[in-house]
Amino acid sequence: MASVVEYKGLKVGYYCGYCDSEEGKASCGMWAHSMTVQDYQDLIDRGWRRSGKYVYKPVMNQTCCPQYTIRCRPLQFQPSKSHKKVLKKMLKFLAKGEISKGNCEDEPMEPTMPTMEDAVASDFALINKLDIQCDLKTLGDDLKESVKSEEKKKGKSSEREESNELIQSQDMEEKLDSGEPSHSAKVHTAPQPGKGADLSKPPCRKAKEIRKERKRLKLMQQNPGGELEGFQVRCQPPSLFPPKAKSNQPKSLEDLIFESLPESASHKFEVRLVPVSFEDPEFKSSFSQSFSLYVKYQMAIHQDPPDECGKTEFTRFLCSSPLEAENPPYGPDCGYGSFHQQYWLDGKIIAVGVIDVLPYCVSSVYLYYDPDYSFLSLGVYSALREIAFTRQLHEKTPQLSYYYMGFYIHSCPKMKYKGQYRPSDLLCPETYVWVPIEQCLPSLENSKYCRFNQDPEAVDGDRSQEPDRLQVFYKKAIMPYGVYKKQQRDPSEEAAVLQYASLVGQTCSERMLLFRN
Repeated sequence: MASVVEYKGLKVGYYCGYCDSEEGKASCGMWAHSMTVQDYQDLIDRGWRRSGKYVYKPVMNQTCCPQYTIRCRPLQFQPSKSHKKVLKKMLKFLAKGEISKGNCEDEPMEPTMPTMEDAVASDFALINKLDIQCDLKTLGDDLKESVKSEEKKKGKSSEREESNELIQSQDMEEKLDSGEPSHSAKVHTAPQPGKGADLSKPPCRKAKEIRKERKRLKLMQQNPGGELEGFQVRCQPPSLFPPKAKSNQPKSLEDLIFESLPESASHKFEVRLVPVSFEDPEFKSSFSQSFSLYVKYQMAIHQDPPDECGKTEFTRFLCSSPLEAENPPYGPDCGYGSFHQQYWLDGKIIAVGVIDVLPYCVSSVYLYYDPDYSFLSLGVYSALREIAFTRQLHEKTPQLSYYYMGFYIHSCPKMKYKGQYRPSDLLCPETYVWVPIEQCLPSLENSKYCRFNQDPEAVDGDRSQEPDRLQVFYKKAIMPYGVYKKQQRDPSEEAAVLQYASLVGQTCSERMLLFRN
């Protein structure tokens, strides 16, 4: 089924939650009634991002806080010391129930944001979804069947409900994509050196090595038949406990995440990937618990009142996606689409990462977690798990090799934590090419808005050059814009369509159906 979108145009002068400007924000948006994963992949590679079914693109040279799409390269990713610390802290908690005291790292989290003014609500009122569905039924046989299936899944909804959904989706933009840095790096005092070498004695050993040896011997005495905290016990079969990595060969991300736990571990932990669909039994059975966790998170972390984090809001923003699930034979085993990655501890959900699995990437949408477990740094931990998950999908689907972290805002301190996952790239807002973040940061220190592509002659390779080929869905028929515009007399209509074409690019404009009424 083709993507069906309804362009809502430019919106300027509204509240920005990143800098608290009352009227500094500017963006363009569209409502996605349905969208293929390939179209959404191409859109996020042009600076778009979704909030529920509302897809928006900041106007980078006008908005007060330019939002640059950021992606990590998981295949080259190496966890930093602070990342390793978080993973080891989790393993220690699972194995022994230990909680690090006075060492809780600040979580990446979204700043609390008041509700956006509905000053332009009338401009963003949606037409009745049923009208679109009825019109789509007049298309070709293949599209007919797809629409019938879509109608069964989505059910009926009123015009008022759709309008409110769109307005609240705009409210949720920043909540779904902002964050706070993880102040995880700690200063370690180096041990005092000796006062001189005595050549008549064996060479001195590092204090760290001596401590490790003492700990290993103590553990062997206490637990002669098992393994604890990564120490290999010689009486165990080598296949169960592989040799410890050499000091010059650091453990991989997977080694740190999937390190074996002893049979006597204090906690049971698992991660489940659940499709976002009420037709999926696992999603349906865990919905109530997942929703309760969301409410607890929003009220504790963002101080949201109960009426702003109800079941309707939760469903619209985190359980409603325009992406059509696809399961091609060449794709990942889980298929493409929207998912909830649930983190279960001792039979209950303690965190949920909302992600989109797309042809070339895993895109992070949102994370909510149980504030009682903030000491586990679940924001950092979940990001590392999602990077590892991307690497896992890459093994089956080689082209799927990136991890998108949403938007990076250099002028917002709460967003800089995203730059800690290296190597990573930022998207040039003019030519839509990816540039290593190290090359971008000096420019961002001097100016909020930057063109990262250093070639002054470079242009957008997929810019709209033939707008007449754009596909329009009008009066129960699909037609190229060249035909549609002959029936229009309103000059503002042409301006809106051409603006849409320039933002989505030539490729998407020819694939997606732009609904006009």
